[in-house]
Amino acid sequence: MIIVNEVTKKNDLKTFVKFPFQLYKNSEYWVPPIINEELESMDKDKNPVFKNAEARFFLAYKDNKVVGRIAAIVNWVEVKEQQKKKIRFGWFDTVDDIEVTSALLEKVYEIGREQQLEYIEGPVGFSNMDKAGMLTEGFEELNTMITWYNYPYYKDHFEQLGFEKAAEWVEYRIDIPDSAPEKVTKFSKMVMERYKLKLLIFKSSKEIIPYVDEMFGLLNKTYNSLQTFVPIQQYQIDHYKEKYIRYIHPEFINCVTDETGKLIAFAITMPSFSKALQKVNGKLFPFGFIHILRAQKKNDTASFYLIGIDPEYQNKGVTAIIFKEMLKVFHRRGITRVETNPELEENKAIQALWNSYDHRLHKRRRTYRKTL
Repeated sequence: MIIVNEVTKKNDLKTFVKFPFQLYKNSEYWVPPIINEELESMDKDKNPVFKNAEARFFLAYKDNKVVGRIAAIVNWVEVKEQQKKKIRFGWFDTVDDIEVTSALLEKVYEIGREQQLEYIEGPVGFSNMDKAGMLTEGFEELNTMITWYNYPYYKDHFEQLGFEKAAEWVEYRIDIPDSAPEKVTKFSKMVMERYKLKLLIFKSSKEIIPYVDEMFGLLNKTYNSLQTFVPIQQYQIDHYKEKYIRYIHPEFINCVTDETGKLIAFAITMPSFSKALQKVNGKLFPFGFIHILRAQKKNDTASFYLIGIDPEYQNKGVTAIIFKEMLKVFHRRGITRVETNPELEENKAIQALWNSYDHRLHKRRRTYRKTL
């Protein structure tokens, strides 16, 4: 018999966060999250996303053992302002038992109907800044710190339960050439001169802070036409500014301004922390942080996290400037390959950026939806 209980106590929330450590303990491709960071993201007093979102967490038990988990989420900006009558689900993990999957989803259905919502979609997080998508290809590829990993049977469960594809993302692995392609170098120079653009070179995290609001503003402008987009709220921006930006090495942030100093494009990459996080296994202390520091200093792989371009400058070659500068950093750092973050399948403009480089599509992930 399967029993699904709502998480109401701190110890149960820890069990919720730690369940994947048990489920994927024999997987060489799963990348563990930092346990305390996961707990903080689910804390209403610490994560400002709860100003416009609600979440309830559930654990499934069979024979007194935890066999699955799920979060039911309502993002009220999405529901009220965008008129998307959707209940989200996320942090979904289960053993290979479709009855467990069905029982967990039933709890989300109930909440969705109570809130008079029309359909369910996931896996997604609280907002666009969280992880999203169920892996459907690339199960034998190392996961990244900004995506969820899952076993192949997840997809089978959802399709057997009548779910349909909602959104699909693709991810690429790009080989870094020994030097910037000649056409990229020439085009970069031409675009800089034609539009009187300037590069911003940061030497410290403090220098980055004044531009963070503009970066998120560009994200809102860049992606607002895509199907999954929910505007990033100012209090979320303030939170990310405080929590994360200071930890990104300034040379991995590339920014371009117009002649007046207005930010018109930016990109953020970071050394890959996947292998380091596997060694850390959820705990930074007492010694886990050492692996993170080593990954920052010596790494042959980078992860491409964010890019934002003012719509006025899209399709005008600004990305050539950004990639030319990125290559300089990668060459200095000995980075030979880059993994992209998930890109929506229909976002052809972003995918076209990789055509000047050796690349391969190595992962796909999707969200599933069903009418309530």
